Amino acid sequence: MQMDIDEIIERTLQEDLGDGDHTSLATILPDSKGKAKLIIKNDGIICGLPVAEKVFRKVDPDLLLELFTTDGSVVETGEIALTVEGRIRSILAAERTVLNFMQRLSGIATYTFRMNREIKGTKAKILDTRKTTPLMRELEKYAVRTGGGINHRFGLYDMILIKDNHVDYANGIVNAISSVQKYLESTGRTLKIEIEVRTFQELLEVINYGGVDRIMLDNFTPEDVASAVKLVKGRFETEASGGIQLGNIRQYAESGVDFISVGGLTHRFSSLDMSLKAEKALYWETVNGKKNKH
Repeated sequence: MQMDIDEIIERTLQEDLGDGDHTSLATILPDSKGKAKLIIKNDGIICGLPVAEKVFRKVDPDLLLELFTTDGSVVETGEIALTVEGRIRSILAAERTVLNFMQRLSGIATYTFRMNREIKGTKAKILDTRKTTPLMRELEKYAVRTGGGINHRFGLYDMILIKDNHVDYANGIVNAISSVQKYLESTGRTLKIEIEVRTFQELLEVINYGGVDRIMLDNFTPEDVASAVKLVKGRFETEASGGIQLGNIRQYAESGVDFISVGGLTHRFSSLDMSLKAEKALYWETVNGKKNKH
């Protein structure tokens, strides 16, 4: 069962905190208050600010946040994305979880944005895949949307995608499509059907038999994708997949294909570097008759 974001955050905090942040408990007095700023250290697209807010609120509802940008915005090195103010122990307890979420999601959004920029002016649309971090799919697919991409299916349950293994186990293209049609009719489901083809022979079988909404051209060269799109003649949606990166995505987009799926959006990106730095302590506290600044 899919976990909601609040549950993901709760489990992530528990993973990090265990029975307590003993370093902060040992070095920071309980009611010491301060302020910290989240500094961007790479140019890119920011993503995950609502998640960061949820993390800080989960750790301490009394923390005060000020946001200086929004998800999907271009950010530059040195820019301050947010400040947080309140109990220092709480800020430090939330720090790593906030950064882990935001760096990863911003990295995905940035890579998607750069991919999308490469295909500008073509009709192709960028799709993600199911190649996501376990239990992080909802957030990572949100990051793809933030970067300008489109979510493919969320899981195995919301679309039919007949892949190479299905075709091989079903003893061929026609058997696989026919079985899917019978299954959908018998269960009363109305799911879109996509099929992966590996060769022009398989492509021609699908074109001749029909019964699908989209054809995925797996590991075709850009030139072969262009030839396949001409053969399809608009009867089905077309999707290119396999080995597509920043360096070649423009060639695929110019083939006339409708969609380009890129697994690397969620597993080949680089996290956007950022850090949470103490800005100042906010007040003095008297301990054993001596004033201590925190």
